[in-house]
Amino acid sequence: MLSELKRLIEQMSKDRGLDREIIVEALEAAMLNAARKKMGTQVEIEAHYNEDAGEIEVFQFKRVEEQVKDPDMEISLAEAREMDEEVELGDSLGMKVDTSTFGRIAVQTAKQIIIQRVKDAERDNVYEEFKNRKFQLINGFVQRFEGGSIIVNLGRAEGVIPVSEQIYREVYKRGERIRSFICDVKRIAKGPQIILSRTQPGFLKALFEVEVPEISEGLIEIVSVAREPGKRAKIAVKSKDKDIDPVGACVGMRGSRVQSVVQELRGEKIDIVPYSEDPAKYVYAALAPAKVDRVLIDVENRSMEVIVPDDQLSLAIGKNGQNVRLAVKLTGWKIDVKSESSTLQQEEDSRRELKALPDITEQNIDGLVKEGIKSLSLIAAVDVEAVMAVPGVTREQAEAWIAAATGMIEEAAARK
Repeated sequence: MLSELKRLIEQMSKDRGLDREIIVEALEAAMLNAARKKMGTQVEIEAHYNEDAGEIEVFQFKRVEEQVKDPDMEISLAEAREMDEEVELGDSLGMKVDTSTFGRIAVQTAKQIIIQRVKDAERDNVYEEFKNRKFQLINGFVQRFEGGSIIVNLGRAEGVIPVSEQIYREVYKRGERIRSFICDVKRIAKGPQIILSRTQPGFLKALFEVEVPEISEGLIEIVSVAREPGKRAKIAVKSKDKDIDPVGACVGMRGSRVQSVVQELRGEKIDIVPYSEDPAKYVYAALAPAKVDRVLIDVENRSMEVIVPDDQLSLAIGKNGQNVRLAVKLTGWKIDVKSESSTLQQEEDSRRELKALPDITEQNIDGLVKEGIKSLSLIAAVDVEAVMAVPGVTREQAEAWIAAATGMIEEAAARK
């Protein structure tokens, strides 16, 4: 039959999910502390768990001497031989201590040590468990509210959704189920602090991974995610299998998959964008549902000037600039959206400016515009070689235009 202590160790190990060695070490440490309370800190003692006997045994060690000067640390050879016939002078002899003599206070202290050690071990277990689940979805229940933060019951632990990680205007009640995203796990004095989020792009990505099997199987990759939590989001996807339409797979039959995500986010609108290695095509798609006429790309500065029909301008920019702002976050390109008419007007104004230069032809102006030199300020800023890159332009012409442009700009500034 199992002894009472053995049964306690097995039960604690099972109930708290702890390694029995951790519990045994806690018991040994507690008994050692109780022994020191009774016998003093100067004595040499050890505590060990006897598996067969099912008890924690405490041993006091004394050095074998001819003459005893310190009874707490030494034992005479004659007395030692009564316990062990083979003992010699200078040996260290261990003697079992009767633990029943430790007293109530020592035992109470031992209990407190056991409780603390087990709590520490539980906290370490929880920390390791949730540290390995970082950036994953987790379900829980709203337990309480503290200073605007939502405290979530996760079973073995509590998580916290700070105000900054909550979707604006989302309201939860105590006891309500809540799904969130583990964005950080910290080790603090009170135990592991599990930071949860419903606003991070990773939360949206994790939701799609659950709803779309092709993503979890690695057939479709989510390249980028951009969100304005609670309002609108865009995700860029690409397929690793040419026979799979990444956008269609994420939308699902009759929109079932994307609608499941939208419902979890309580109505947040989601645009699913096909990723392309071609920056222009990628930005075209990112600005959907607006239609784009053409783009002018500045690779060095990673920026684009996007020209859209007049009736598409407000759609491309979006309410309060939301659509273009999300497209910038999604693609990583700076995007300047302009209407067709404003672009044409700007081009006309630029050509009118350039016509003021001496001995310049329409063909010269076409060449300058093609080279990206569209205004007097740009001509004044570039070097002679940049202007000479226009076909048919001589060094003399280039120098004359630069000088004239500089003069006109200085004259205009003086008038102001």
